[in-house]
Amino acid sequence: MIDVYYKVKALAELGVRVHLHCFQYGRPKAKELERLCHKVYYYPRKLGKLQLFSSLPYVVVSRRSDALLDRLLQDEHPILFEGLHCCYHLGDPRLHGRTRLVRAHNVEHDYYAALAKAASSSFRRSYFINEARKLQRFEPVLSEADRILAISPKDEAYFGSHFHNVVHIPAFHAVDTVRVPEGLGRFAFYHGALGVAENDQAALFLVRKVFNGLDAQLVIAGSDASAELKREVAKAPNVELRENIGTEEIHRLVREAQVNVLPTFQATGIKLKLLLCLFTGRHVVCNTPMVEGTGLESLCHVHDDPRAMRVSILDCMTEPANGAALEQRVKVLGERFSNQRNAERIVELLRSSE
Repeated sequence: MIDVYYKVKALAELGVRVHLHCFQYGRPKAKELERLCHKVYYYPRKLGKLQLFSSLPYVVVSRRSDALLDRLLQDEHPILFEGLHCCYHLGDPRLHGRTRLVRAHNVEHDYYAALAKAASSSFRRSYFINEARKLQRFEPVLSEADRILAISPKDEAYFGSHFHNVVHIPAFHAVDTVRVPEGLGRFAFYHGALGVAENDQAALFLVRKVFNGLDAQLVIAGSDASAELKREVAKAPNVELRENIGTEEIHRLVREAQVNVLPTFQATGIKLKLLLCLFTGRHVVCNTPMVEGTGLESLCHVHDDPRAMRVSILDCMTEPANGAALEQRVKVLGERFSNQRNAERIVELLRSSE
């Protein structure tokens, strides 16, 4: 969602007239999108258990729409499909000859296989396993695209080994200038949607293995924390849980923290919260799966062993985030993660594919 929004914003600022087609389920219509886009269309997602019996992935077949296809056929504009999820109509013969780009947000079958491993219930585990298989079978539809826009170098390598039309376009994000606070913060910070098994697992790892008895304060922020996480936090005097706080408060905590700790056990795509922390936070301590294949390894303190992570956090708590390391961060992020520059690259790809 973050990548899509800031991509639309950057394209609009270049003068591109974006016709945005959204599948709506849960979130209300957003006036901000109407200010950015030439046109915004909404379509209901076809939810329901019957979709589970389709040979196509649930996330794909539930995003089919005759109304969407009819609108796409009314002009000859290029089409950017956001994720494999939205590619139900990619191979439709009526769209042959159109410029078609696909933004790949993940290697989806790997992502769903990882969700299956982290799932807490047998039903969810079975669903994710079946979805992973279906997504892998559906993936060859990407050969219909003129270009596949991979979100990370690792994903570029994967898709490049299967398709001939792959280019790396880094993630679009909320902050386009590195602004790291001066001085020292007083706590470490982890944030994420805690109702997602991957983030719940990471938060539990921090409470149990990293901050247990550590002379440092940890603040965890996110929505829908599990009962297990709440119990563990209640037992930890140096850990605080802040639930259901707004985006602005999350961003404030990222800036004020001395260390943003970002473990993950799912090395897929690129985690946009990593970019947020590198652009606006002080130190980042994470594990290998968080940065593997992103090209951002040199900007973080990377440790996989909990004991090494504990030592690194304590070291960072007393060191300002400045000097040569900050200069390197400004250089790398400025070169690779400029929203304007990457939007310009997409426009060039659209023109070269016409």
